[in-house]
Amino acid sequence: MQASTMAAADSTKTEGFWSNWKSKAMELLYWRNLKQSGLVFGSLLLLLFSLTQFSVVSVVAYLALAALSATISFRVYKSVLQAVQKTDEGHPFKAYLDVEMSLSHDQMQKYAENIQYYINSTLKELRRLFLVQDLVDSLKFAVLMWLLTYVGALFNGLTLLIMVVVSMFSMPVVYEKYQAQIDQYLDLIRTQVNSVVGK
Repeated sequence: MQASTMAAADSTKTEGFWSNWKSKAMELLYWRNLKQSGLVFGSLLLLLFSLTQFSVVSVVAYLALAALSATISFRVYKSVLQAVQKTDEGHPFKAYLDVEMSLSHDQMQKYAENIQYYINSTLKELRRLFLVQDLVDSLKFAVLMWLLTYVGALFNGLTLLIMVVVSMFSMPVVYEKYQAQIDQYLDLIRTQVNSVVGK
């Protein structure tokens, strides 16, 4: 009884985390807080542009060095300030060091089950497509792969990622601003495509 109550509480906590995470992501993408969205957008672009120039290992090492330099400098600055002012404030990162960061066994099991579900679904779908269970779906997949060869010839993966990040941070705002006009054009395109498919 108590174990089921604890599992239900963990489940509620996890669902709350995901809904909170989704709402935070929406706030970032719709630029509700300009500073936060700008910081995340700029950081992602800087990271992706860095990866176009340097290897992943170099970028990770430079980011770790930058973070360590900032935290060590702040810690030394606070220690000197405490020594000069003769105060006893303690460690400047104590609040962050006390935060519990471990995942429970149930949470790990739930994440592992979700990952397993997505991997199994993907493998089943790929098997279905490659072994031509449905000829039409396999042909659609072949056309998609053929189109991706042209996309791959024009762009590399990092360029596509940069375009995705820019689109993620610009499209929602543009759509929110010009929703009526965009919906009108999308309806026109949809009717044209439906008429062509109908013929």
